Amino acid sequence: MSSTATRFVRRTPEGEDRERLTCADCGYIAYENPKIVTGSVVVVDGKVMLCRRAIEPRRGFWTIPAGYMELDETVEEAAMREAREEACADLALDGILAVYSIARIGQVQVLFRARLASPGFAPGVESLEVRLFDWNEIPWGDLAFPSVHWVLKAWREVGDGPLGAPRTNPVEDSRGTGGLAEGS
Repeated sequence: MSSTATRFVRRTPEGEDRERLTCADCGYIAYENPKIVTGSVVVVDGKVMLCRRAIEPRRGFWTIPAGYMELDETVEEAAMREAREEACADLALDGILAVYSIARIGQVQVLFRARLASPGFAPGVESLEVRLFDWNEIPWGDLAFPSVHWVLKAWREVGDGPLGAPRTNPVEDSRGTGGLAEGS
């Protein structure tokens, strides 16, 4: 193995339509792709479960149990793992509620509607607090991310009825480029 460091440069490789991080010596392309986030709107007796974040970004704000997928996981397994990590909750997933594209930060979010598979929940290591909220009690001004607003509204539309096609980004933010004010 050579002791010289690999030099990567940004250029548009032949056959590509955008700049890529490319090895200046051999032409290897290091593709930078979106991250997949998965999570769940957990419903218990008509109330939604929210976790108050103990970590950055947006520490102290409320969110659904969600996070990044790991390698060697399905989206369903990741959603259930995130609920265990953040809310010490075992879930039964009903199906996909929404798929959001958040272009501004390179994320695709796959969000489920779920219910508890066994009773009980508590704050996990990434949560300061976990609570159930009636629709009128949701702390809308203290939600962590625009997509939390979107998915809670999607849940409200479908309730416990058939899920149908997953919801997608709202028309006013079709690429997920707005911030909290636009996504509210």
